[in-house]
Amino acid sequence: METTKTLALVVLCLGASLGAASGTADPGRAPSGHAASPLRANTFAVSYPVGRGPQALDGRIILLLSPDLTREPRAHVSPDEPLDSPYIFGLNVEGMVGGHAVVLDEGAFGWPARKLSQVPAGDYLVQAVLNRYETYHMGDGRTLKLAPDKGEGQQWASKPGNLYSTPVRAHLDPAHPVRTALELGNEIGPITPKTDSEFIRHIRIKSELLSQFWGRDVYLGAHVLVPKDFDKHPEAHYPLMVFHGHYPDDISEFRVTPPDPDLKPDYSARFHLAGYNRIQQQESYAFYQKWISADFPRFLVIEIEHANPYYDDSYAVNSANLGPYGDAINQELIPEIEKRFRAIGAGWARFTYGGSTGGWEALATQVFYPDMYNGAFAACPDPIDFRAYTVINIYQDKNAYVLKGEAASVERPANRNYLGEVFTTQRDANYMELAQGDLGRSGGQYDIWTAVFGPVAKDGYPAPLFDKITGVIDPQVAAYWRENFDLSHIIERDWARLASKLRGKMHIYVGSADTYYLTDGVYFAQERLETLKPAYEGTIAYGDRAEHCWNGDPKLPNAYSRLHYNFQYLPVILKRIADSAPAGADLKSWRY
Repeated sequence: METTKTLALVVLCLGASLGAASGTADPGRAPSGHAASPLRANTFAVSYPVGRGPQALDGRIILLLSPDLTREPRAHVSPDEPLDSPYIFGLNVEGMVGGHAVVLDEGAFGWPARKLSQVPAGDYLVQAVLNRYETYHMGDGRTLKLAPDKGEGQQWASKPGNLYSTPVRAHLDPAHPVRTALELGNEIGPITPKTDSEFIRHIRIKSELLSQFWGRDVYLGAHVLVPKDFDKHPEAHYPLMVFHGHYPDDISEFRVTPPDPDLKPDYSARFHLAGYNRIQQQESYAFYQKWISADFPRFLVIEIEHANPYYDDSYAVNSANLGPYGDAINQELIPEIEKRFRAIGAGWARFTYGGSTGGWEALATQVFYPDMYNGAFAACPDPIDFRAYTVINIYQDKNAYVLKGEAASVERPANRNYLGEVFTTQRDANYMELAQGDLGRSGGQYDIWTAVFGPVAKDGYPAPLFDKITGVIDPQVAAYWRENFDLSHIIERDWARLASKLRGKMHIYVGSADTYYLTDGVYFAQERLETLKPAYEGTIAYGDRAEHCWNGDPKLPNAYSRLHYNFQYLPVILKRIADSAPAGADLKSWRY
């Protein structure tokens, strides 16, 4: 727990008043002022010291109330583990001035309690964070207020420059409300840049395409894993493997030193394994040993940094709200990587793979740039058929949150384990996001799907597929999703043009008990793919009882196979290269 600054905690008596910053309407937006009152509910007055940051700040105040008194609240806000997350309340602020408090009261949007008055009585560890927004003057004339990525992968709890209060213990009781003052006396420091090593190099370029779209300089980066003796073989040119996924800290699952013998073992609830951190280190070191072995093929692996104001990555496609990330990655970044690191630079020698978000990206990249890649391995992909957008058919269902019958209705699930136990609903998942940010600015999963797949709304922000409060689906937005990003539909629609470019290239894997119901989209896609003429000649496989994110290994448990992306598909890749490389292609320089 960080305690680098001192928090001023003041419990104000009933009837006290504090000045509030100006703002806009609900949900979770700061009202123009608060008159003196007797308090009807617990409220929180959040300020930052005079002289801290600019004269006036915009952003989202995120208030956290944790019944767990042992952990810093901002450290365990997790959409993947909602039952392990604290109460969250959010309020927009515009022009917040140092020394003047903004009051979070019943107007703040909350989850899992909708209002502060619904928080049960008890002792809580209380903390506030200001996720700071900047004004974007977009290339098309729009003006938006968004939280830029600062090198952390679009995570408000660790974003450099964000302000936060030191956690304090407070007793809250709806029957005896008080006003608590929290001071944003701490600022998150900058990210330390990565340094190059023998095997891992780093590259960062300015994207002209994205800079024009966003109206400011935008950069793309990548971590590059180079083969053994890369610098000793200047004559060698290499195949390129693009490992898609969330914002990478560095090359995944690669470790040049043996596992730490002093590492305290943890427990993975996801995989029901004790000491999973030790397993990860051992598997990463085993990959390094494989990487440098005499008979291992030499190739390049890259993981891309393309975080943006809406999420930790862009989904690697061109979209109305995020801009031309697909073109920027494939036409600007990858050619520069191939030039600097001596890639073969031909479609037959490029492959792409990934899991979850990365699985969707791998397949989408192959579909939208079919000549540029020679195979995609999509594990547990985000919905590739929107008739099963998790458990929602966006074309037929009227409501994303509720399955309605003649008399009864059932809340739709969003998160389960392989036994079928449900840990959160679609409504919960979206309300949790809405507490962290409105207008698609939460940095969460449903908001990035909205930003990537959807059109621009009249206010300039992403047009939602469904109303975040009610769950009512907009059929016009659903139609836009279908024609632009429903991969199953697009493959079938365009198969006459794509067949010769995609046959034998699409390989899809998913667990039969995927945590986020991503199995369902693969079921629908499989039905379509198997009717295509000529045949698609790819692979679809299901892992029995496997949760998120099974990636196709029938012999090893998911806990292990998910650590093997960079070599698991090599047999298929090497055969594909041998079968499809043109006459005279370089099949030798990279096999030293």
